[in-house]
Amino acid sequence: MSDAPRTPTRWVRPAVAGIAAVLFGAGLGELAASIVGPESGPFVVVGSLLIDLAPPWAKDAAIALFGTGDKAALLTGIGLVVIVLAGAAGWLEWRRPPWGRVLIAALGAVGALAAATRAGAGMLAIVPSAVVAIAAIGALGVLLRRLAPFVPAAAGDAGAEASVEERLAASADPARADPPAPPDRRAFFAWAGGAAAIGVLAALGASALSAGSRAVTAVREAIRLPKPATRATVPASAELAIDGLAPVVTPNAEFYRIDTALSVPQVDPADWSLRIHGLVEREVTVTWDELLALPLEESVTTLTCVSNEVGGGLIGNAAWLGYPIRELLARAAPTSDADMVLSRSVDGFTASTPLPVLQDDRNAILAVGMNGDPLPVEHGFPVRMVVPGLYGYVSATKWVVDLEVTRFDRARAYWSDRGWSERGPIKLSSRIDVPRQGQSVAAGTVTVAGVAWHQHTGIAGVEVQVDDGDWRAATLATAISIDTWVQWRYDWDAAPGSHTLRVRAIGADGEVQTADVAPVAPDGATGLDELTVEVA
Repeated sequence: MSDAPRTPTRWVRPAVAGIAAVLFGAGLGELAASIVGPESGPFVVVGSLLIDLAPPWAKDAAIALFGTGDKAALLTGIGLVVIVLAGAAGWLEWRRPPWGRVLIAALGAVGALAAATRAGAGMLAIVPSAVVAIAAIGALGVLLRRLAPFVPAAAGDAGAEASVEERLAASADPARADPPAPPDRRAFFAWAGGAAAIGVLAALGASALSAGSRAVTAVREAIRLPKPATRATVPASAELAIDGLAPVVTPNAEFYRIDTALSVPQVDPADWSLRIHGLVEREVTVTWDELLALPLEESVTTLTCVSNEVGGGLIGNAAWLGYPIRELLARAAPTSDADMVLSRSVDGFTASTPLPVLQDDRNAILAVGMNGDPLPVEHGFPVRMVVPGLYGYVSATKWVVDLEVTRFDRARAYWSDRGWSERGPIKLSSRIDVPRQGQSVAAGTVTVAGVAWHQHTGIAGVEVQVDDGDWRAATLATAISIDTWVQWRYDWDAAPGSHTLRVRAIGADGEVQTADVAPVAPDGATGLDELTVEVA
């Protein structure tokens, strides 16, 4: 009878050892990041690097599949890949040492490189990734020794770097004196489970120890924003109050969030300042206290993500409190050859905004408030840009700290470097909210309702088509302004059967929403929103 280890020992237990060791190291790495800085956490820096390297089609696919859950999906995917690689590292170290350790060290090196190359990375940014590699390598050695006790090399043996599997076979060699006892499998799994549990507990502890996040949250909650010098009003007739129809003002908790930040920047207003420089006659710096002392204005603006598919939900409308960017630019006095402002976030994200858009009479502001509250942290606290008429990727920079006045032929922004258009004007569009796709309704009068938008142009009308019939005018709610979406409704005399509903908007400039279908890249989707309804 062969004394060779059974199949589970040959790969399952070494893989378990690798996974447990990497979980142990990853937990300690996250714990280290809670001290050094959450933005240097191994998963965050690797995920951020993947976001930076991802081609536009990958970003579009992620948002189309997962919507605002794209970041959670990315982190989950990274976790699954790490588990597979960890299992492979355990098996390699069992069969072909030191390649398991080499693989883990390589993973640590990738994390360290990603951390070191992030915007604003400090000297300690690589520490969490280094902790992951060192701790995981040490834990892997301990676990594999529990699986197969070390057998000293005898004359003619391969030496200390013989595989652990070879050592296990040698330990069962009857020719050896006093061979060690066979491994205790229950003890091995207890050790592996303990290592993994320590890693998980360390990660949970890291979350609890995120002092920066708690501190900024406490500061935000203590802020009392000044009363606006100019207050926005929302007419009662702007809200049609139809069940299932998006409210005319989007609550903060329901406002879409699309950005590149896996770890939400934690910026203390006391440390915040905005620098305006570049092609200007004089450089301007504004602090938080100086910004709040200015006459702030409240305005209602609808923001739209360029990744919003026709009929999609990556759009929201809010009342924003802030100070006009044009006034600050006037202080800096841009030179005549400037045509673009490159805004920069504290995490390194950049956006290219046409200079004239920030100098005209629209409500392009440095926002500090949203729907009567300080900006939520995930929406840019303490300060973000809000610019009507442009998609967010070229205008709505969150956690903004820098405005460089420059030219389109001299500077490139984050997404324009990845194939997206440089200027990003929002396209005329509309959406059906009621009824829902595939919903069954009773024959008779059926309310069809939704929203339409063409920021900084306005909506003159909305039309609905049933099947391939004539376009019929819908009734519009009162528009808050040309910078916001408007609700609409159409009372349809529905006959039994299956029907297709379509909607199109007409802009205040006479433009009719196109039926031509175009993808979101490189400058926003086009086409008509349509759905099928069953009438009983």
